[in-house]
Amino acid sequence: MDEDEPRVYEIRIHGCPTSQEALALQDPIERLLCPDPDHAPPCEIPWSFTVTGEDPDTSTALVLGVYTSSGRAKQVADRVRTRVGETRTVAVSEGDAGEWEELVEQYRFEKGLG
Repeated sequence: MDEDEPRVYEIRIHGCPTSQEALALQDPIERLLCPDPDHAPPCEIPWSFTVTGEDPDTSTALVLGVYTSSGRAKQVADRVRTRVGETRTVAVSEGDAGEWEELVEQYRFEKGLG
């Protein structure tokens, strides 16, 4: 697969002690991705959130799913890293398109790909 071809990436923000703290990060990250929530669709990059427990005894991660190129996913991760600060680890990896179907569908719909 071409490295510039869009696909699902997961940007994980690690080190949230609770799911509530992880969810509290959503709004500031949303403003990075979509500074004007009232804009006409589509967003530049399709995105969505989920929360996952990494280990029941340690912490929770906020997971930002994006459908974009590898380079753009890394740029978004860098912006997220700047926004959440140095106390949390931010990692980007390729995601499972089956787990983020809404992103794939949103991309296809907005690009007129049926």
